[in-house]
Amino acid sequence: MTTLSFCEEIIIAGFGGQGIILTGKLLAQTAMKAGKEVTYMPAYGAEMRGGTANSMVIVADEPIASPLVSKPDSLIVMNKASLNKFASRIKKGGLLVMNSSMIDEQPQLDDSIEILAVPADELAVELGSPKSANMVMLGAYLQKRNILSTDSAADCLADVLAERYHRTLSVNGQALRRGAEFAGRHTHTSCKN
Repeated sequence: MTTLSFCEEIIIAGFGGQGIILTGKLLAQTAMKAGKEVTYMPAYGAEMRGGTANSMVIVADEPIASPLVSKPDSLIVMNKASLNKFASRIKKGGLLVMNSSMIDEQPQLDDSIEILAVPADELAVELGSPKSANMVMLGAYLQKRNILSTDSAADCLADVLAERYHRTLSVNGQALRRGAEFAGRHTHTSCKN
């Protein structure tokens, strides 16, 4: 009898300056420290801040052949442009975590796709750290997928943040937990076409 090996393909997308590259790096580092096979591939427009950015992360139990993600199991989007670009690629039965602070419409997707709308910007502002919206989103994703823990991700923050930003370790850890708490309180909604 063969057991299916675990493989989760994720795209994280938004504007440059929203911490998209950092979020992907943190997810990859957390998975690597948990002993998983990982690939991480960031991409961003030449204009950086304000341009488009995305990270492709694959987490698996076995070696990964290619870092490219064309049909993600999960999509984390921080803005409407990223939703429009990537939402149609989500696999049936997949997960969409979207920043409802910047996306005010319900996307029309397959009924099997779970949608979690997170007011990430508002939750980050409540913590006194507007730039931590990306961590709120990652915490919500981690809670929904239950692959890795938010505590593990918080422990890896020091590995991926430049030392000059280590003063933000505490608030970023709080943002991860706030996102997880939000996801834990809100049941999923499916798309209705």
